[in-house]
Amino acid sequence: MSATFHDLKDASVFITGGGNGIGAALTEGFLAQGAKVAFVGRSDASAFVAAMDKAYGSRPLFIQCDITDTAALQAAMEQAVGAHGPFAALVNNAANDMRYDAMEITPEVWDDSQAVNFKAYFFACQKAAELMADKGSIINFSSITYMMGAAGMVPYVSANAGITGMTRALAREWGPKGIRVNAIAPGWVFTEKQETMWATPEAKAAFLEKQCLKEFIQPEDMVGGTLFLASDASAMMTGQVMVIDAGVVHAG
Repeated sequence: MSATFHDLKDASVFITGGGNGIGAALTEGFLAQGAKVAFVGRSDASAFVAAMDKAYGSRPLFIQCDITDTAALQAAMEQAVGAHGPFAALVNNAANDMRYDAMEITPEVWDDSQAVNFKAYFFACQKAAELMADKGSIINFSSITYMMGAAGMVPYVSANAGITGMTRALAREWGPKGIRVNAIAPGWVFTEKQETMWATPEAKAAFLEKQCLKEFIQPEDMVGGTLFLASDASAMMTGQVMVIDAGVVHAG
């Protein structure tokens, strides 16, 4: 990392989807700062946990959990606080950006998408606010897809628009408690999932043309902004959306 956030040392941090993709980069980024990290995910992350323990001498707490099961998610958060103390930061990262033709979306598809991409975010925020001490930082991962009006993924785009509204509303409601709520809107981040399922050479080249910066965005590029929002370095920032997209969407 190019920066050290001293107040994150020994801070209790909870990350959803922290064992792969962007989430794994975030887990490693917080561990490198000396934070105590707990994360949830649906798939077994034992190998990743062991690798992090070997690299940093600090073993993240992994709790296998489906975040659409609200009771299980909130129980996992309570377990994490029992192990590491009250949360300094929550990072809502887990998401599912599946593609659908709008005319083929069923009520079941819609509900399933909102359950993972939106509902789980709110109930993680709600529990984090309960489990934080006198202050804390909540960081919700959104997406520039809702700013672009991306086609072929209406449930996901709608959820991310909702995340932004929710972020601003919670920032207003919980500000008096000392809880900051911000969002990060990544551009197209080339995780293993993206490379496997959708990142054809043609699609990548076309998207690169939209970026001001002509480099493909990697999961590690999301770490610095997340650490900043978790740290007291951003103490007077709340209700904001930080766009990290190499310049695809911008004001002006």
